[in-house]
Amino acid sequence: MDFRNRHIVHLDLDTFFISCQRLIDSSLIGKPVIVGGTAERGVVASCSYEARHYGVHSAMPMKLALRLCPNATVVKGDMDLYAQKSTDVTDIVAEEAPVYEKASIDEFYMDLTGMDRYFGCFKWTNELKQKIEKETGLPISFGLSPTKTVSKIATGEAKPRGQLEIPFDRVKPFLNPLSVRKIPMIGAATYKTLSRVGIRTIKTLADIPEEVLIRLLGKNGSSLYRKANGIDPTPVVQYNERKSISSERTFMRDSMDIVRLKSLLVQMIENLCFQLRSEQKVASTIAVKIRYSNFDTHVQQARVTYTSCDHVLIAKALELFDKVYERRMMIRLVGIKLSGLVAGHYQINLFDDVTIISLYQSMDRIKNRFGKHAVRRASSINDI
Repeated sequence: MDFRNRHIVHLDLDTFFISCQRLIDSSLIGKPVIVGGTAERGVVASCSYEARHYGVHSAMPMKLALRLCPNATVVKGDMDLYAQKSTDVTDIVAEEAPVYEKASIDEFYMDLTGMDRYFGCFKWTNELKQKIEKETGLPISFGLSPTKTVSKIATGEAKPRGQLEIPFDRVKPFLNPLSVRKIPMIGAATYKTLSRVGIRTIKTLADIPEEVLIRLLGKNGSSLYRKANGIDPTPVVQYNERKSISSERTFMRDSMDIVRLKSLLVQMIENLCFQLRSEQKVASTIAVKIRYSNFDTHVQQARVTYTSCDHVLIAKALELFDKVYERRMMIRLVGIKLSGLVAGHYQINLFDDVTIISLYQSMDRIKNRFGKHAVRRASSINDI
């Protein structure tokens, strides 16, 4: 595929959680700040550049972070605030950009291909950056290149509050000296594997035959080979925000078996939450729906702190079921709906327990490999 004429932009809000907190508390500006859990087993969700100077990084246990940076100010996350600020930025991007994709709560891709005939893509993006910063008060960086991968890497190199353009003929010289860890899909485990065989820079990775990387890393080896060589045909997919996801079950025979009905609700929540985490989304509203044998339909809903965690939503769903099921009649249908969805894999309510976070990550890895039913709660095994 010829990338010469493509112009792909990656926009990233700098230390997004920290920047949002500083908007409502200016005393945090210039200080080391950590957003995350304040309990003994809390986890760092985000940290300012001042805190990063001491070695603090996201997903680090709070106890260790405060040992490294004892003077840091710890702030409990506010997902409602972050979601609103993300929406403000999204509205500006949607109004200005011809094609855009919202990759997460604080990241966007834009396809400006063809716009260079009328005005410079870099100049246009820089003006958009300035507009976002002026109207929202949030600092933002961007990278511009022929591919999504290179643009994302360029944004990382441009931070904080910077911009970097990598034209087609500069892609390889730009990538070559960088660490392989700069490639977005390379995590700690893959880096260790590559490092053990002496592959630490992108140039070294790009020079390894593709078939060797496939033998070493499986199917991901082929994708890494292409990205290391600046090849990424992934298109910018026009963003259409989905507001809710749901699941319903109509029974062959009407039922009053409360134990099994609740078991089914637990199973629905498990599947919906796994879907949310896979799509890097969180929900703010849950609704439980029942339909009696006489076709009367009733719904109870409640607001929750933005989350995609099974145990939080299961407890709320069972509470709502007890409220909505009043007649003690036979039931023909039950359903769950999760709404108020926003992009983001941050689960603020879990930052007080690193053990639970690790458990969800392990469960999701198993489900991704063996299917969504590979790991289930015992209470969801009974079915109707």
